[in-house]
Amino acid sequence: MNPNETLITKFYTAFANADAKTMSECYHPKVHFVDPAFGLLKEDQVSKMWEMLLIKSKGNLKIEFSNVKADDSTGSANWVATYNFSKTNRKVINKIRAEFVFKDGLIIKHTDNFDVWEWSKQAFGPTGYLLGWTGFFQKKVQKQALLSLQKFQEST
Repeated sequence: MNPNETLITKFYTAFANADAKTMSECYHPKVHFVDPAFGLLKEDQVSKMWEMLLIKSKGNLKIEFSNVKADDSTGSANWVATYNFSKTNRKVINKIRAEFVFKDGLIIKHTDNFDVWEWSKQAFGPTGYLLGWTGFFQKKVQKQALLSLQKFQEST
């Protein structure tokens, strides 16, 4: 494994072990994170998001990762999060494709991609099936996610 593959492995191993501190250590101070649920997060917001998600999961989050690849500047991995969605208590198995950009031996850009409609169907049931594919519903989910993160940041 090259150093960036080792870094990705360290990140997801920490995630699987609910170790937000070690996850945070893998990020560059100027990190940018993008995903369908939160949109764009920057710098401290990124580590706080993972910390919040780990705390909210109350130990009921299973993380599996595979297909870790990286070179000197970019990398990728597949990962699966299995958990109960907090708002509905419905089981979600979210399959995610992560892409990374590295700087100074750390992750400077992290992009997670997943099928929002598939996630919505699992998280929200019939409502997610009917509306999860719409921009309106996706924006509402993102707004709620960002509000949760903001409240978490204010409380810590």
